[in-house]
Amino acid sequence: RPPLTGKSVAALCVASFAVGLLLSGWMPLLSAPISTVDKTSAPGCDDSRVSKGLAGERHDPKGIMSEVSKTHHAIRSLDKTVSSLEMELAVERARSGVAGAAGSSKALQKAFVVIGINTAFSSKKRRDSLRETLVPSGEKLRRLEKEKGIVVRFVIGRSGAAEGGGGAADRALDAEEAEHKDFLRLDHVEGYHELSSKTRIYFATAVATWDADFYVKVDDDVHLNLGMLATRLAKYRARPRVYVGCMKSGPVLSQRGVKYHEPEYWKFGDVGNKYFRHATGQIYAVSKDLAAYISVNQPILHRFANEDVSVGAWLIGLEVEHVDDRSMCCATPPDCEWKKRAGNVCVASFDWSCSGVCRSVDRMKLIHDACGEDQAALWGVAT
Repeated sequence: RPPLTGKSVAALCVASFAVGLLLSGWMPLLSAPISTVDKTSAPGCDDSRVSKGLAGERHDPKGIMSEVSKTHHAIRSLDKTVSSLEMELAVERARSGVAGAAGSSKALQKAFVVIGINTAFSSKKRRDSLRETLVPSGEKLRRLEKEKGIVVRFVIGRSGAAEGGGGAADRALDAEEAEHKDFLRLDHVEGYHELSSKTRIYFATAVATWDADFYVKVDDDVHLNLGMLATRLAKYRARPRVYVGCMKSGPVLSQRGVKYHEPEYWKFGDVGNKYFRHATGQIYAVSKDLAAYISVNQPILHRFANEDVSVGAWLIGLEVEHVDDRSMCCATPPDCEWKKRAGNVCVASFDWSCSGVCRSVDRMKLIHDACGEDQAALWGVAT
């Protein structure tokens, strides 16, 4: 048989190639437009699914909005998580700095709530009236910390005479502290017009000493039920950045010489304006992350004339939940007594006219007998 010519061989090869493409299902690609070939040959691209998806999007706007809402929620959750982690990191850095300065690496004591009772050198009788009624002493105080995580301390700095080696007031307080062991001493010079500074230092010192869920500031002329306070705060344990107290918004007093005069009244707008909402200064609580924020940023936190306004100002620009708890500002008997009989025991009671209990040394026991919680309520609280 004569050999095939070159043209015959080429034609046979082309024919064989065409038959192979036809049998393998790729023949339609030879006649398809280039754009179509590009779409269908792209890895992972299904043109029919894309078309159906676009058609679905055109006909299902609710689905689009649902997906956008879910994405927005996820971003917000992630943002809050990152903020919380940043705050925890800042807290640990602050605590490490304090521990390093003190030359100690001792782990912080765990607690549920640290209650700082603001007091002064001249207030020994007030402290004694609280020890006789609502503040446990000695072994009971230690047991309360160990079993319930409730830490109670009288908060005080030093007198101006301490700069020269200590005065009589400082020595008397040293003796009182040795007897009762219920003080938290601050590196701070006492003074009525220094309450904002004292509050900043209190939170910083407490955060560096105890790892607690809440930190409370209360005045030493306020009647307080420790068990009720712990019970109320336990409701907010799972919430981040909580600020609890009796929220108010009083007038900004621009007139010199009046009580609670605000020298920086002009910062709050026109004369006659009111303050932003904040907790009254007799008693309030902040969660761990807010106390840590104050601790970390205390050098740059502005101090207004009134301590409660200062605390409110420090927190007003943050993502904070303001909790208005009216059980923290009951009036003294008969108000708190009637509420107790109705089964609504108050967290704190005082007289608004005195910004605390009027004549607290003489009346604290009477108020405690009328409005105080049972001891079982304190020792039975779940923290």
